[in-house]
Amino acid sequence: MGSNIYGYVRVSTKEQNEDRQILALQNFPVSEKYIYMDKLSGKDFNRPQYRKLLKKLRPGDILVIKSIDRLGRNYDEILLQWRIITKEKKVDVVVLDMPLLDTRKSGNDLTGTFVADLVLQILSYVAQTERENIHQRQREGIAAAKLRGVQFGRPRKPVPEQFWKLKEDWENKKITSRAAAQQLSIAQDTFLRWVHGK
Repeated sequence: MGSNIYGYVRVSTKEQNEDRQILALQNFPVSEKYIYMDKLSGKDFNRPQYRKLLKKLRPGDILVIKSIDRLGRNYDEILLQWRIITKEKKVDVVVLDMPLLDTRKSGNDLTGTFVADLVLQILSYVAQTERENIHQRQREGIAAAKLRGVQFGRPRKPVPEQFWKLKEDWENKKITSRAAAQQLSIAQDTFLRWVHGK
């Protein structure tokens, strides 16, 4: 029995249109009856057709996808699925919009799987580094904004006029911080923060 060529299409509700993916697979060519498709929302990643396809795959089969992100939402997930398909199922993968991700044997000694695994590891590393850089830039941006005096969190309550008299009474031990806060209809720790100029 020869190997079968399967295609997998995933569309999220954001993307809606699966035609581009299906056309690309049919041009490969993948027969329409061998194309599996999941339509899902971003939150729901429960892919019934993908799971059905995994059960069908046999060693030597070929799985064609338009782009690598069809395999998962992030690189950890993509790498996991890649390993299941190529190592456990012993199925070749062809990623149409990234020719380096083609595990079929290439003409030279380097087999396609080795090159594709390497490329995927590099992509994963780059994505991870980019995520960390974004977080680092966010942290630096927040720190810089704070230095410029930008306030984060809820806006501060304006200090009412009668606070100053109550502060004086509190400093002279004529009133407790709790009683003063009650008169101002604020929390006790807010009163104390105002007292200490924070």
